[in-house]
Amino acid sequence: MSSSQWAYEVPGKLEIPYKYYAGEFDSKFLTALRDSKKIMGARCPRCNKVFIPPRSSCELCFGKIEEWVELGPQGTLTSFCVVRYKEPYLPAEPPYVLALIRLTGADSDLAHILGEVDPEKVKTGMKVEPVFAESRKASILDIKYFKPV
Repeated sequence: MSSSQWAYEVPGKLEIPYKYYAGEFDSKFLTALRDSKKIMGARCPRCNKVFIPPRSSCELCFGKIEEWVELGPQGTLTSFCVVRYKEPYLPAEPPYVLALIRLTGADSDLAHILGEVDPEKVKTGMKVEPVFAESRKASILDIKYFKPV
C-alpha cells in the first residue's frame, strides 16, 4: 500500500517567532564578538578540551566549565557544503558555502559561512579568517563570514 492511501500530504512551511536568551555564560561569548571582535572558547578544567561554541559543561567528562580562552582568529576548514537554494531565513544569497571551521586553539568546530571564494574552489584544509560585520549586535552573525587567508 502506498502512503497516499493513509494520509493526505499538504505542502507548507511553519514559521514560529521566538526570542532567544543566551544567559550569563553564552552572553560573554556574544559580547566579546560585538565589543572586541574576539572569538572566545571555553576550556574544560578536567580534560583541557576547548569548545566553540562555548558551553558551560563538558560533553566529554561532564566537568563544569568557567575558563574562557581567545581562539583563532584563523582556522582550518574541516568540512563544507554548497548551499544552492534560496530561503528567506538563510543569511546569504546562493550559491554559498556553509563550512565547519576548526579555529586555532579549539578542539571542536564552528559552523559558519565562507565568503570571498568561488564555491567550486573550496577544499578541506583551507586556512580561513573571520570578516566581522560593520554593525555588530551580539549575534553569531557579528562574524559576517570567514574568508580564505
